[in-house]
Amino acid sequence: MTSVTTDQPLTSAGEREARIARLRAAATRIRRHALTMGQVQGQGYIGQALGVADVLAVFYARQDGELRLRPEDPEWDGRDRFLLSIGHYAIALYAALAEAGTIPVEEIATYGSDDSRLPMSGMASYTPGMEISGGSLGHGLGVACGMGLGLRKLGSQARVFNLLSDGELDEGSTWEAAMACAHHGLDNVTAIVDINGLQADGPTAGVLRTEPVTEKWQAFGWNAVRVDGNDIPALLAGLDSLRDHTGSPSVLICDTRTGRGVPFLETREKAHFMPVAEHEWQAALDHLEGDQQ
Repeated sequence: MTSVTTDQPLTSAGEREARIARLRAAATRIRRHALTMGQVQGQGYIGQALGVADVLAVFYARQDGELRLRPEDPEWDGRDRFLLSIGHYAIALYAALAEAGTIPVEEIATYGSDDSRLPMSGMASYTPGMEISGGSLGHGLGVACGMGLGLRKLGSQARVFNLLSDGELDEGSTWEAAMACAHHGLDNVTAIVDINGLQADGPTAGVLRTEPVTEKWQAFGWNAVRVDGNDIPALLAGLDSLRDHTGSPSVLICDTRTGRGVPFLETREKAHFMPVAEHEWQAALDHLEGDQQ
């Protein structure tokens, strides 16, 4: 079955509230899948996965997600392309692909194991639904630009989305690609920037200040919208405002909180690779179960 974008406004407030409730439930399942994978390996970039779960839910949730895709046919030519620049967020995307139905939920138990299709860093050659291999930052938006040009030449209505991190905005190649996308008027390309204020060497503001982020994207010729990336209604409103924009690429800037959804991880001293004790994995899962009751 194809998950299609909601191109028309929902006909009633009740329908919209029902959709928001379903998306919140999907985000909780994505968090649960990510925690399950983290528990398998005893480690992982779990803070980022919890933080970006709401963003991924609005794209990948079955029936309610923004992406046009066929979960059973991840190579379908008409699909929207979702590129993960930040390969270390693979645990989060695997969780979303399980939610979408592209990866069987049972398979997440193989995360990071020998011969698994779910390596700890995203690799397109291994994983259904993983469009590009990630690792060194700064490549995703350039690939998105090329895909956008190619799809336009083919007359395809497919769109290209690229999930970046705020740390990835340190890379000059990201801004070269931003200029190229704007130069070519690629309105089939949308960047999604996860602003969690943290990168490998410390707080983003201390490593290399990127603010004011919105104004910088606008200066590069992009249509830019900034939202609370942990607020489902705000994410939906942001996507609604971007969907009909034409003439230039768009960027959805999402402020997220590392460890979102598990209070004792949200309030922990933040680390790029968050330490989680053995007994805490189940405690985190139990908290999510409590939220669903």
